[in-house]
Amino acid sequence: MIVEQIMKTNVATLQPHQTIAEAIQLLKQHRIRHLPIVDEEQHVVGIVTDRDIRDVSPSIFDACEHLEDFEKPVHTIMKTDVITGHPLDFVEEVAALFYENRISCLPITKDRKLVGIITETDLLYTLVQLTGAHQPGSQIEVKVPNLSGILSEVTAVFAKRNVNIASVLVYPDKDERYKILVFRIQTMNPIQVIGDLKSAGYTVLWPNLPGVSS
Repeated sequence: MIVEQIMKTNVATLQPHQTIAEAIQLLKQHRIRHLPIVDEEQHVVGIVTDRDIRDVSPSIFDACEHLEDFEKPVHTIMKTDVITGHPLDFVEEVAALFYENRISCLPITKDRKLVGIITETDLLYTLVQLTGAHQPGSQIEVKVPNLSGILSEVTAVFAKRNVNIASVLVYPDKDERYKILVFRIQTMNPIQVIGDLKSAGYTVLWPNLPGVSS
């Protein structure tokens, strides 16, 4: 999946000379937490978040005495070291950017111009969709040897039971000779499949059901 498929294209923006008060109004109006700052050519020159505004806002007890603070331009509080993405970037690569740089949003640019934005919420929603966690079903975790072709061998067990696989995740085991396959399957009763997996010699880590022979 690429960024273009999940990014929001209707992006609220401000220019550097506009005020903090305008930024507050836009954040409230659109119920958002991130506001890209662009120049006249739609090049991203900074970003302002609700946290940035909270950090510079006066106390509610002093707000009336410091109204001028809200009339300052947003370029006085915006972050300028903005990391951006491209519409054709892969979602998993973007997720790594979020993790490595501890960012909460990513403006998306094409030919240096802003065309969209992705937030942590967008990534989380996409992960839920990709894993099928929002659909009724069961999850099975299987420890298998780290060998070529092992995935097709394990999925053949599901096929014999005519069980549909909604998603598969693969992650390494502590022992590099093995890996963990996480299946999301479209059945509410996985007992027979679990029994088949164990009979085929695979280690089922989850669910570890009592009474199901290995």
